[in-house]
Amino acid sequence: MNKQLLFVKRPIGEADEDTWNLVSNPIPKPKEGEVLIQQHYISLDPAMRGWMNNTKSYIEPMAIGSVMRAGSVGKVIKSNNHPKFKEGDFVSGNGGVQQYTVTDGKGYYPVDPNLAPLPTYIGTLGMPGMTAYFGILEVGKIKEGDVVLVSGAAGAVGSVVGQIAKIKGCTVVGIAGGAQKCEYLVNELGFDGAIDYKNENVRDRLKELCPKGIDVYFDNVGGDILDIALTRLRMHARIVICGAISQYNNKMAIKGPSNYLSLLVNRATMQGMVVFDWAKRYGEAAQQMGVWMAQGKLKSKEAVYEGIENFPETFDRLFSGEKMGKLVLKVLEA
Repeated sequence: MNKQLLFVKRPIGEADEDTWNLVSNPIPKPKEGEVLIQQHYISLDPAMRGWMNNTKSYIEPMAIGSVMRAGSVGKVIKSNNHPKFKEGDFVSGNGGVQQYTVTDGKGYYPVDPNLAPLPTYIGTLGMPGMTAYFGILEVGKIKEGDVVLVSGAAGAVGSVVGQIAKIKGCTVVGIAGGAQKCEYLVNELGFDGAIDYKNENVRDRLKELCPKGIDVYFDNVGGDILDIALTRLRMHARIVICGAISQYNNKMAIKGPSNYLSLLVNRATMQGMVVFDWAKRYGEAAQQMGVWMAQGKLKSKEAVYEGIENFPETFDRLFSGEKMGKLVLKVLEA
């Protein structure tokens, strides 16, 4: 049987157990030109909360009754004359929160478990890594000597953003929640400084760590943190709007920045990004980041939890902050 998590109710505010329904159905059979994939790991990302809303976005909202949308990595266990994938191949794509999926292969790409652990392919070498790579290099346009500020810095995207900025010769300060995460940023990932937004005054600490202001702000949280960052912009600063996790569970209207005139004064730019725009260049990014990982310049961290039935409580960790690095759910049963 195939355990599947169905999306059954659009949440208002935080998603809860009533948002989904866990069901078991027969394992599907691949038609001509399709493959059956036994999924090993599911990617949990903040963007999933936005996909649940019935509003216009960069991707169609999920339909009620559909399998919960999610990135995944797994093994092809049956190929019905598929032109690209054969039995035994490991692949990554958007398989959803289920143990098995059938696909024609569109949007899937091969991965090698001998080169990196499978969870890495839905983390640093997957969509979060791609987001970090193109976000900081193409949208942030970092250059050597820049002062870079990253929010959500201990997360899947932010941790990679900061490391890439360091590789490129920037001064990097991260914002994260809790002393443990801040120590991780500085001591393990090589950030130049870290701000604990839960226990420190962000405005004051930002002045201390970035006395001359910031050239690039990579924003994953929005809200008050974005507003504070706007007060510290240097001339021609770039702000990358990647996410706004502080706003995703709002029951009220989203809070926008009140200090936006700083963009005018400093001739700065604020640009939103969606990683799909660089889909044709994913291979380029994965190859470069693979080299950095082999050189020990780029570290990857995954927080792996087990059991498809534990999806709701694992999903909550995205918003409670009770994880470090990329959040992954193992759905393969022994």
